[in-house]
Amino acid sequence: MPFEDVAGTVRDLIAEGKVKHFGLSEAGAETIRRANAVQPVAALQSEYSLWWREPEQAVIPTLEELGIGFVPFSPLGKGFLTGAIAADATFGKNDFRSIVPRFGAQALDANQALVAVLRDLAAQRGATPAQIALAWLLAQKPWIVPIPGTAKLHRLSENLAAADLDLSAADLATIEAAVSQVSIEGDRYPAHLQARVGR
Repeated sequence: MPFEDVAGTVRDLIAEGKVKHFGLSEAGAETIRRANAVQPVAALQSEYSLWWREPEQAVIPTLEELGIGFVPFSPLGKGFLTGAIAADATFGKNDFRSIVPRFGAQALDANQALVAVLRDLAAQRGATPAQIALAWLLAQKPWIVPIPGTAKLHRLSENLAAADLDLSAADLATIEAAVSQVSIEGDRYPAHLQARVGR
């Protein structure tokens, strides 16, 4: 089905008062533009974090140009950026991470270098690695609002505290310099799921 038809249907539902806003998930820059031309898009939900920065290439510039908000999911890398997942971690067959290449044994070990960067800065700032990862996202653009998921109240409190952690330009430069030295290993999705993403 042409995406313009989907956007047109949502436009009609908005006109009827049945829908308030139009959002997209995992759309690429071309799809965002096509949808927005029919019905203004309020926000895009897509993965974005210190270990998945692909949206910086085309998606974020497009969102900024069109005035569309960004709601990054998995801002903590499915738990990896919290520092709680060891290099030798394994996942049960019902855990989605068990099929994600980034959580394979070799990738987990290689990607620990990124967690080390977050741990170091967190120790300097009296914060947690998760708070540094979230504060980094919040510092990118004022219209980026990450949506970390948790089922634990203490993790919710920890995540919320990231909003009070102002990273200085020097902090951001330190993170950028350190992260640029880390080569992230493993795809974020297995091939059959990546094929369903709109880019």
